[in-house]
Formats: sequence, structure tokens, C-alpha cells
Amino acid sequence: MKPKERRDSGQADLLRSRLDAIIDMGHPLVKLSRTIDWSFLEQRLGAVYEDKPGRPPLPTRLMAGLAILKHTYDLSDEVLCERWVENPYYQFFCGEEFFQHRLVFDRSSLTRWRQRMGEEKLQALLQESLSVATRTEAIKPSDLNRVIVDTTVQPKNVMFPTDARLLNRAREILVRLAKGAGIRLRQSYGRVGKFALIKHQRYAHAKQFKRAKKALRTLQTYLGRVTRDIARKLEGNVDLLHQIALDRMLILARRVLGQKQHQRGPKVYSLHAPEVECIGKGKAHRPYEFGVKVSVATTLSHAKSGQFVTHVKALPGNPYDGHTLETVIPEMEALIGNIVERLVLDKGYRGHNAPPDYKFRVFISGQKRRVTPKIKREMRRRSAIEPVIGHLKSEHRMGRNYLWHRQGDAANAVLAAVGYNFRRLIRWLNLLLCQILAPFTVRLQFTPS
Repeated sequence: MKPKERRDSGQADLLRSRLDAIIDMGHPLVKLSRTIDWSFLEQRLGAVYEDKPGRPPLPTRLMAGLAILKHTYDLSDEVLCERWVENPYYQFFCGEEFFQHRLVFDRSSLTRWRQRMGEEKLQALLQESLSVATRTEAIKPSDLNRVIVDTTVQPKNVMFPTDARLLNRAREILVRLAKGAGIRLRQSYGRVGKFALIKHQRYAHAKQFKRAKKALRTLQTYLGRVTRDIARKLEGNVDLLHQIALDRMLILARRVLGQKQHQRGPKVYSLHAPEVECIGKGKAHRPYEFGVKVSVATTLSHAKSGQFVTHVKALPGNPYDGHTLETVIPEMEALIGNIVERLVLDKGYRGHNAPPDYKFRVFISGQKRRVTPKIKREMRRRSAIEPVIGHLKSEHRMGRNYLWHRQGDAANAVLAAVGYNFRRLIRWLNLLLCQILAPFTVRLQFTPS
């Protein structure tokens, strides 16, 4: 069924207090909730539901408001549920009329809603944040025409991968799944496998690499024996669900056994998140990061309220930076509803594949030709995107992605940009309120008693 959307009835209740009677209506969250076009979000996000019999889903304003609050204030799902019960401003932002003393949704509903929406529908939240910014004059519409584009890495919630740890972990998971399926193994290698891993780590730390390599071969032997033992006893002896789980894990275990250090093509860096990629960005303090590459675009001009993120997209497969513009530019224009006049990029975009119409609109750091004094001044602001990426990672949950699979990578990147934009809007609305109240405060201070 379609979600039953909430509308303010304006009715009173003798047993409950209306939120608009107990909170400050000048609070930035209240002003932001009245500025957002919730009907637009209901139309875009509600399009994934069908009018069929069944239990109606939760209201769009409730779920969209929770997603905005989660990434605006860098909260986990569990903490968000706790804060929602305690904070009347959170409840008002999500469309409640009366103060609720218990949750009106389940924590797992947040996960299911994100999975149902996907990256394409969540882009509507980013589009609405830019629309609110223009309506509140936080930025000018012309500011969206000139952008800075850069790429960064969104790390996944995985341990630093080493061959020894991956081999031992694959063996442990296979043994646990086999025990759950009722398969009796010849030997689990639980005790000796643990000691072999400890030996490898100690030898590698002491730079005794021959002994470390021998311990690594021992771990490979243990995993190979367990893999072959399970494969022999699996056929027709377990139910379908256990067989699917074991088949998937056997495939990963064989990939871990067969992969080499300098092989070309995808490798397994995490068993619970096999989509993780190894990306090197040339950082001295962090040569390699494990996650997915993300393209981020921000406004070029310095508005009164700061820079806004105009587009963000996860790019699986670790593509070359210059080869991402063919996808990024059309999607950005569809999102902002305008034509991009100028893009300022770093030197990693040399040899880009931007559409032919944009050949003379792309400017790369260090470029000398076709650079007027005005463009030269704008190119000095290219590095202004770096602190924006830093805020996305440290304050809006892009620094470590906890969502599963590639769909989780894409959704987390979009929601981080949504949280960043709405955080800027909250500060902008708070600043406007202070500017409005400042003259009255000065008058009260100088009024004679």
C-alpha cells in the first residue's frame, strides 16, 4: 500500500500536549521543517510503493526526517531512536503533533527503508536540500552553475586485511557454518590454526620473513583441508539454506587461497564485505584505503552560508578520476536542474572524458591556456573542496561506512551529503534568527529604567 502521509490536523487533546505549545517555534529545526517541501519528497519517495493490499508503510515524512537527522548529527540507528524519544524537536521535525513517550517505529524499519529507496530515490533528499538553500537565500541559483569536483575514498567497516588473517578467518567461518549444518569434519584446526596465526604475526614483526612465510603456508594448508572436507560431505546432506551459505563461503575461501600479491583483477579484502576495493590516493600517512571511490562536487563561489554539496556518487571498480566526468556531469545537471558552466578540477583529471560540449568548460590545476584573470582567481579556490570532504567524513558518517553491499556504499555517500547540506542550513537559519533578534537586544540594553 501507499504510505499514509501525515497532515497537521490542528486538533487538541486533553490528555496530551501539542508539540507546538511546548517548544520554541523559532528553533532552527522547526524553521527548517517548515521550509522543506514535504509533498515533493512524498511524491518522489512514495513512488516506490504500489497500491496493493497489505500493511501500509510508515509515513514518508517520518522516515525521511529520521534519515536527515541521523546523518546531520552523526548518529547510529540505535542512538537516533533514543534521541527521538527524548527530543521534542526531533519529533516535530518528523511530523508529530503530540509528544510521543515511546517509539512509533522499529529500529529495523530504518534499514528496510534505506534498502527500499536506494541511491536513485535518496537523491531527492539532496535535491531538496539545495532547493531549500536557494529559497532561504543561503546560496544564489547562479552559484550552482560553477562547481569543484574531486574524488575521495569512503572506507568500509573492515579490519586492515592481511593474508594470514584472511586465511584463518575463512577457516573459522567455514567450520562454524559446517557445524550449524550438521557436517562432521575430520579436524577443525581451531587450536593449531590460532597458534599458526600468532606465529606468523610474531615472525613478521621481527622481520623473520622466511619463518613467517612457512607459517602462512601452514594456514593455507589448514584452510585447503577444511575446504575439501566440506566440499566432499556437502552434496545432498544439508538443507537448502545451509547449502547456499556454505557454497558462497567456499567460493570466497577458494578465492582467498588462490589470490596472489601482485595479481591483476579484483581481490578479496574482507569476507563479510567482498565488494571492498583497495584504493591508493597517494597519501603519505595512508598509502592504501579499503572501501569505494566517491565523487564529490561542491559550489565554487563562497556564499554567506558556506559551500554546499551539489552532487555525490559512489564509483565502484576504482575508475580513473578523469573517466568519471562522463557519468557525473549529466547526473549533476539533472539534480540541480541547470547547466554547469564551469568545472574546476585537480591534476588527477587530466585526459578526462567529459562530454564534447564541455571541452572548454573544464579547467584543471596548472592549466595555462584559456585562463583569464577571473578564471585564475576561481582556480585558486579548487582546494576549498578538501575541508568539505573532511567534514563529510568526520561529522556525517562518510569516514566509515557500516551499510552492507554496494547499495549501502551508494546510499551512505548520498545521505552524508544530505546531512552536510542540512547542517549548513540549520546554522544559516540560526544565524538569520540572531540577526533578526540583535536590534531588539540592543534596544533593551539602552532603554532607561
